[in-house]
Amino acid sequence: MIERAEGEPFSKEEVGLALRNHGMHLEGLRYPVTPIGMHYLLIHFDIPAIDGSSFELEVTGRVDNPMKLSLDDLKARPRISIPVVMECAGNGRSRITPRPASAPWGEDAIGCSEWTGTPLAAVLRDAGLLDDAVEVLFSGLDRGIDAGVEHAFERSLSVDDALGEDVLLAYEMNGQPLPPQHGFPLRLVVPDHYGVASVKWLRAITALTEPFEGVQQTLKYLYQTSEEDPGTPIRRKLPRALMVPPGIPDFLTRERNLRPGRVTIEGKAWSGYGRIERVEFSSDGGESWGDARLAEPEGPHAWTPWSHEWDAGEPGAYELCARATDETGRTQPLGAEGSWNVGGYCVNAVQRVPVTIA
Repeated sequence: MIERAEGEPFSKEEVGLALRNHGMHLEGLRYPVTPIGMHYLLIHFDIPAIDGSSFELEVTGRVDNPMKLSLDDLKARPRISIPVVMECAGNGRSRITPRPASAPWGEDAIGCSEWTGTPLAAVLRDAGLLDDAVEVLFSGLDRGIDAGVEHAFERSLSVDDALGEDVLLAYEMNGQPLPPQHGFPLRLVVPDHYGVASVKWLRAITALTEPFEGVQQTLKYLYQTSEEDPGTPIRRKLPRALMVPPGIPDFLTRERNLRPGRVTIEGKAWSGYGRIERVEFSSDGGESWGDARLAEPEGPHAWTPWSHEWDAGEPGAYELCARATDETGRTQPLGAEGSWNVGGYCVNAVQRVPVTIA
């Protein structure tokens, strides 16, 4: 049982999770592709020690041609590289009240790396995926206890999602072999879904005739409006816009400070439901909005650059906000009040950045 001391916003366990699993420095939003060391990390259990030379990926279950593929076998297959925004489903969790006891993310559980690997769909086709398969299960080599159950980390995708053309079996990140903390030697990358779907240290792919009911699918990573709600598994990323921190920070509080004058506010936006159609900027806490300029993303699953010219003329305190809307019309709520759910997932309220002009 995790308990917070009276008057303390975070328990010692949550602080431990925050120290072990870091967010992206938001000034990293300046980069089209996030440097490896800046990319967010969430490691559920331990980083397994894996010998890449003896590694094999097993493809089994409801397939005609079960396979075992070495890392060299996978690298000999067709190879593609794509930039993908990866975001933790718990991003924004610290904005809701009461907050679930878990990694207390602000808005920094993100990154956009270039992943290189071989398409999953072709592997499934070569294995002879059978017509009665309804889901594909992905099993990692990391193991631990969550929700009181010992298990390997596993998640499933529907067959349709697994056959998506840009779903990758990735062995490189930004042109380098996967670092141990990012899943060496092999991980799944599911571009439009939250990061939980992109199973690291991948050891097995299993075609199933029934929906998977493992811990990380049916007990965790569910969107539940109450404890009684059976919930639905977390899937696609909701739209979000974030800004590069403007001005200069106070060391301890990170509060932003600016001189009067015209300043370019810039950032990135993304959605798992398609192209970003609009980003709006506000300097008065969301009372009024102006459209930002959008630039072309590096690819269909990369983040969209945006910028806005702000006349920071009068000294005083301001609250800057950014709001994204995607091609389906999904947009960000102004506040997190209506975003509460049992696990603290999919909280995509607009970013609010206090600044002082002096």
